[in-house]
Amino acid sequence: MTQNQFDTDMEIQINRAVQVLKNGGVVIFPTDTVYAVGALASNTHAVNRVFDIKGRTNTKGLPALIGDISQIHQVAKIFPPLARKLAAEYWPGGLTLVLPKTDNIPLELTGGNETVAIRIPNQAAVIEMLKRVAEPVTGTSANLSGCKSSLNASEAKIQLGDRVDFILDGGQVSGGVESTIVTVNNDELKIIRQGAIKESDIMKTAGKTGYSA
Repeated sequence: MTQNQFDTDMEIQINRAVQVLKNGGVVIFPTDTVYAVGALASNTHAVNRVFDIKGRTNTKGLPALIGDISQIHQVAKIFPPLARKLAAEYWPGGLTLVLPKTDNIPLELTGGNETVAIRIPNQAAVIEMLKRVAEPVTGTSANLSGCKSSLNASEAKIQLGDRVDFILDGGQVSGGVESTIVTVNNDELKIIRQGAIKESDIMKTAGKTGYSA
């Protein structure tokens, strides 16, 4: 995608978010659907803080966000051709791929699983933030567990503002349909959750007529 230009305020916010994340802090930021709370996915202490901040059980894994497909090997040990094909078609956007994790991604992030959920959100400021961080960042919704998702910085601040280190204010977001989650294992795929991308479109892109249940 082309390089996006941001106004001075947004540049300052993006740079501040990057600094906080690199220093092991926790940041709230907008995505293409809801506001998210993030920390470096490889930083076990920071990941545990995200769970504590949300009041979320650590047996439920957190997704990892990247800013560019070139970062995939920082989070996924294997990136099979089928997953590559789906990513090329639907990233950035409403596709989450579940792939075997790399060794630097802690089990704390994945709820003890050897796989990790990965996405590139279709939001310019957060893509730029992720590119500048140059590492995967957690991307779970910025709300207390069980409470309504935040669609702007003010809503996120009310729920979590005193628990995080910085809030990147990207204005109102859509609260659109959640991503479609697809597990890819070599040449096989399984749709875990229906979402923004239709099953029929996934299958057409994959060149398949069905999937393993």
